[in-house]
Amino acid sequence: MNVLQGSPAKSGTALALIAMMLSPIAALSAQAVAPQAAAPQPNAPQANASQPNPAFIQPAATQPAVRLDIPHSHNPLNTYRPTAVAPANLGNSARLDALVHNGVLELSLKDAIELALENNLDLAIARYNIPIAEADIERTKAGGSTRGVNTGVVQNTPGGGGAGSFSTGTGGGAGGTSGGAGGAGTGASGLVQSTLGSGTVVNSYDPIITGDIGLQHSPEPLSNLSIYGVPTLRNNGINGDIGYAQAFSTGTSLAFTYSGNRNTPNSPFSFLNPSLNSQYQFQVRQPLLAGFGFGPNLRYLRIARNNKKISDEAFELQVASTVTQIANLYWDLVAAYEDTQVKTRSLQFATDTLESGRKQLALQAIPALDVTKDEGAVARAEGDLSIAKSVLQFQQLLIKNALTKNLDDQTLEAMPVRPTDLSTVAGKSAEETEVPTENIIADALGRRLELKISTPNLKNRDISRDAVNNALLPSVNLVGTYGGIGLAGVPNPAAGVTSSVPIGYGGSFQNAFNNSAPNYFVGLNVTVPIRNRQAKSDQYRSELETRQAEILLQQQRKQIRIEVRNAQYALQQAQARVLAATKARDLAAKTFDITGKEQQLGAGSAMETLASRQVLATAESALVAARTAYQKARVELHRAIGTTLVENGVSIEAARTGVESATAMPQGGGASTR
Repeated sequence: MNVLQGSPAKSGTALALIAMMLSPIAALSAQAVAPQAAAPQPNAPQANASQPNPAFIQPAATQPAVRLDIPHSHNPLNTYRPTAVAPANLGNSARLDALVHNGVLELSLKDAIELALENNLDLAIARYNIPIAEADIERTKAGGSTRGVNTGVVQNTPGGGGAGSFSTGTGGGAGGTSGGAGGAGTGASGLVQSTLGSGTVVNSYDPIITGDIGLQHSPEPLSNLSIYGVPTLRNNGINGDIGYAQAFSTGTSLAFTYSGNRNTPNSPFSFLNPSLNSQYQFQVRQPLLAGFGFGPNLRYLRIARNNKKISDEAFELQVASTVTQIANLYWDLVAAYEDTQVKTRSLQFATDTLESGRKQLALQAIPALDVTKDEGAVARAEGDLSIAKSVLQFQQLLIKNALTKNLDDQTLEAMPVRPTDLSTVAGKSAEETEVPTENIIADALGRRLELKISTPNLKNRDISRDAVNNALLPSVNLVGTYGGIGLAGVPNPAAGVTSSVPIGYGGSFQNAFNNSAPNYFVGLNVTVPIRNRQAKSDQYRSELETRQAEILLQQQRKQIRIEVRNAQYALQQAQARVLAATKARDLAAKTFDITGKEQQLGAGSAMETLASRQVLATAESALVAARTAYQKARVELHRAIGTTLVENGVSIEAARTGVESATAMPQGGGASTR
């Protein structure tokens, strides 16, 4: 048998044998690490993301804006290929085009919220945190450590107003990004979390196959000929080995190695030339104290799954925060629009009064001083209207910025926006009159997403605390190995001896596995750190961080109670302000009617009528401001109670995709006429 020709057969046989021996191990690992994992799904089509386009209208995507699952494939080669992520869709949704009428963007509050869910960049950034959390779970299923999930809530919408919410996540930068790797060690909400995930080392649960093969030529000059019979010993060798290693969620680790070599020395005294050697070893290592059991070895996976829950709640919190900001922006736009209408009517009356005065002056019915005063009133009204228009234009720009992905098109940037929901008030809401405050607070404590985020966060700390406690123990490992050695080769005629060993490599391989020359070992590997100060410090610090997080949860509960009461007080004050402003407007309107009639009867002057009209305009502007404050107070109360999404009919599942943004508006929703 030609040994060199048998080398490929050697590798094929070894691989087949290893696959047969270790396939049950791979199945066991999959069950231990992910007992509830679903079967791999075929690759789903990637979303058709459009490229950035100067046009402000682009067709709405038919696929989710961000893929929410990790694609899997039955093709094993895809394991070694990168997974592409579709480019970000930076085009505005088609809904924007549908709301443009005669060159004016007409918006209801419902329209504004739907546009925000489709186009707002804060949400677009936060949407990526969901698949990032899924990727972390996939990583920890293989025994890897968690990289962390950004859960900070951003409030980057200019003009959206700083809601009274507090952030509970690790993110503090744009899109909730963290200041440190994975958010570790940077602190969150004033908390330190550097021991999160600490504990003993977790090895990879994914099988690892290693191998190498090489040719070797090694000459060795000799001082005498008595041992090898040649002045220079030359040895030509072919060496190869293959290995398999895997860890399990119990802490158990398995390793299998197989090596073979072919040596051809030039010594006439060698009994076998070439000589063929085979050797294998199977090793099992089981921690008995530190690193034993599912707790410390599955901590990363359990933390990652809790982080996924946190990321889901944080995304919902981001949606609620964005909707709150959009609602505040919308009512500011309504206020600017209505105030502009008030100032326009005031200017029109002042202009009409001036024209009438000029006609009377031409007839010498009034003195020139009255016309001069009329001109001054017109100038003041024009200045007030100019300021109101600039405020309106700025509010229009702010809301367009919040409801679009880009403002590259100058037509869109300059396009006026007209709100269709005006700030009228029609009685008190249920939160003001029907439900006791304590019941509202209890409802808020059950709804507020900040508290829902804190629950899995505390579970993560408990998981880490248990793992750190386990790491305090000494390292005691039960180690067992079993192997075999096989020898074969061609008898060297120059040696003048005969040999009973097999000639071919197949014989060497067979002898290695037929227990003719077994070797085995069973023993304990013990490591006992003296004083153990590092592990002890981590354990104590983990306890302190857990207690700190528990206090934060209590602080959040107290803050929610204060926020609900404060929002109720603000709403009651806004209601009173609206009533007072309404009465003041009605009195000013009545006074204006009286002075107008007196002027017609000759008992009053145009200046008195003009002055009463200015008082009426001031009262109307005050009423607009009061109604806006009331609407924004309702927005804040819904945020404090945790009903923002319900009140505005927002579907979280639709918000995740950014395609169908909202369900039908409920009765008494955010676009009500209260």
